[in-house]
Amino acid sequence: MDNKKELGAFLRSRRERLRPEDVGLPSGPRRRTPGLRREEVAVLAHISTEYYVRLEQGRAPRPSAEVLAGIAGALRLTDAESDHLHVLAGTAPGRTGLHRRDVPPSILALVERLPQTAAFVVSAACDVLAWNGLAAALMEDFAALAPRDRNLARWAFLGTTHTGAELHGTSHGADFRLHVVRSLRSAVARYPSDPAVRELVDELHDASPEFARLWERHDVQATPTLTKTFRHPVVGEVTVDCDSLVLDDRDQRLVLYSAPAGSPAAEALAFLDVLGAGRTGTSARRPGPELTK
Repeated sequence: MDNKKELGAFLRSRRERLRPEDVGLPSGPRRRTPGLRREEVAVLAHISTEYYVRLEQGRAPRPSAEVLAGIAGALRLTDAESDHLHVLAGTAPGRTGLHRRDVPPSILALVERLPQTAAFVVSAACDVLAWNGLAAALMEDFAALAPRDRNLARWAFLGTTHTGAELHGTSHGADFRLHVVRSLRSAVARYPSDPAVRELVDELHDASPEFARLWERHDVQATPTLTKTFRHPVVGEVTVDCDSLVLDDRDQRLVLYSAPAGSPAAEALAFLDVLGAGRTGTSARRPGPELTK
């Protein structure tokens, strides 16, 4: 993927969402197109209009960190959006060409030891790489799925899970799909030469009109989910607390679902914990060879 084109599209999307009054400019006569004019952004960023236009067109040389800081301020970017801008421009610390899919042994051991907590590890491309028995009982028996079918983005946009269970709950599906798109948008910027990431995005873009619509928004700042509600075929509706820990050296996330002690949800998780251990025969699964390449 050409990050210059992505950079231009991202700048244009951020410019078009702003109104003159958002940045202290008079609104003036009615405008034919939404957002600020390119020349207005250039003035606010202290750069030439010609250079900014070339940036949006994907024709400009790589901007400096100082220029990007000026543009980020002019467009009122959030910290996450500013980081994304630097990644697209090539001024952020780079990662290797392929996203990591090997889970650290210490994290695998932690997943296995966590009591009455559904735990799983997700890659930058939304693949479930490792999980414990409770996660399998609450969400899906990941061991029964082929590696490509353990992808949360495919589940979110292309249908239900292997068993037909409502993986993403009764009321948070739309929020989760938006979270997935924002996460993949960032992943594509960090790994522009990774075919697995690009092919996943292309697949979802072609198969899901909702994904295509959300993708064109160029949003990158994910909103954390505090709770999630599952409608489980055995224990019924279960609302759990959600925590996500970033494994920065692998660009992965450890996701934890738990419930307050003594709550009905905690009792349901305790029952599923026993059920999960009995079904899987182990409290943690390690990725097979196809996931560690």
